[in-house]
Amino acid sequence: MEHARSFGSEAERYDAYRPGYAPDAVRWALGRRPLRVADLGAGTGILSRLLRDLGHDVVAVEPDDRMRHRLAEASPGVEVLTGTAEAVPLPAASVDAVVAGQAFHWFDPERAPAEIARVLRPEGVFAALWNDADLGVPWTVRFVEIIDGADAVTAGRPAVDLGPLFGPVATAGFRHDIRMTPDGLVNLTMTRSPYLVGSAADRRTLLDAVRRLTTTPDLAGRDHFPMPHVTRVHRATVLTGAPATARSSRSGWRVRPR
Repeated sequence: MEHARSFGSEAERYDAYRPGYAPDAVRWALGRRPLRVADLGAGTGILSRLLRDLGHDVVAVEPDDRMRHRLAEASPGVEVLTGTAEAVPLPAASVDAVVAGQAFHWFDPERAPAEIARVLRPEGVFAALWNDADLGVPWTVRFVEIIDGADAVTAGRPAVDLGPLFGPVATAGFRHDIRMTPDGLVNLTMTRSPYLVGSAADRRTLLDAVRRLTTTPDLAGRDHFPMPHVTRVHRATVLTGAPATARSSRSGWRVRPR
């Protein structure tokens, strides 16, 4: 949880430099009909605003005061609540869908799934989304190695098991480009947990490495450049046959964080 609560110190930078999600990823997860959607671990509202712009009625749930303040400030038309995935401040069967953008791996695997199932209406959808750098070009591979280590290049995202309260998990990936600058790449680095929880020396090492990356042949001399990303989605439907007692019990949901 130290890492999960580290982002608030850079809430404004996080909101400005973290990449948005591919709209087609949200359409694939939720369809095109307007829904009542809860965004858990909503951060500064990057995913919440996209949901709003696609026509959904959004309630954003965020535990960190600083992130939530930025969310409310930057997200008119989005309802903002204090809460967590383990204690969602919504009535039972009150939303059509629940989403988590860059947040699912922070959820308590023993408590969150039953809470998510509780607030979903029958046949409601849960979708976990991540934005990852697309490793199709050498410089993004090097960026991932700098931030997350060499193992992250080959590890990929773990499989998501939503437990017995949900049906089978479907997955998809949607490529999209983020417009980036050399300074933007440095600022993006400053929103990542290895930087936020690192020592002063660790932080200098990370930023120096990213600055050197911007001088390599792929990026040198370029004021702007596309940074390819993939929005990865894991989607499942709550089982309507699950009794209420099962929805309030531990479900055995498991996922490895990265």
